[in-house]
Amino acid sequence: MLDISVVFVAVALAMDACAVAAGARAAGRARGGRALFRLSFHFGLFQGLMPLLGWLVGRTVVDVVAAFDHWLAFAVLAVIGGRMIREGLRDDPEGRGPDPSRGVTLIMLSLATSIDALAVGFGLALVDVPIMTVALTIALVTAVLVLAAALLGDRLGARFGTRAEVVGGVILILVGVRIVLEHRIF
Repeated sequence: MLDISVVFVAVALAMDACAVAAGARAAGRARGGRALFRLSFHFGLFQGLMPLLGWLVGRTVVDVVAAFDHWLAFAVLAVIGGRMIREGLRDDPEGRGPDPSRGVTLIMLSLATSIDALAVGFGLALVDVPIMTVALTIALVTAVLVLAAALLGDRLGARFGTRAEVVGGVILILVGVRIVLEHRIF
């Protein structure tokens, strides 16, 4: 599996993280180079670690985790998205919520957007692949794509102001809904 298909898998896994990073930057709550680095680094790190974790655990607990992982991801994204919408609709721009590129919020966003990578790791445990190379590829592709998406988010935020924060919150909730719907379908 170590060919262009790994890159395609990595790109597919990175899409949720890209949407979240673009929304956070467009909302104007994750400003500056350090926030850009934190978003790119953490999303890439978690996307790379989760397949490793899934591969290590293998199929032993996949049924237990699969029963609720999508609801957990949805809940985290819905809560953070709801906060972003509320803050975007607030008249007081100084009363904005916390920077989503810091602390527990960043960790929860990183976890919520990388749960599908955990499932990929479970599947990789069933085939003979160089898991370290696959995980590193996923991490690097995610970090680069998140960086590009966050920079695009900057442009959207500059153009649309606080409306971008509302849109960012809606995007987070829609990503959570997509996770739940995809789980229900498959």
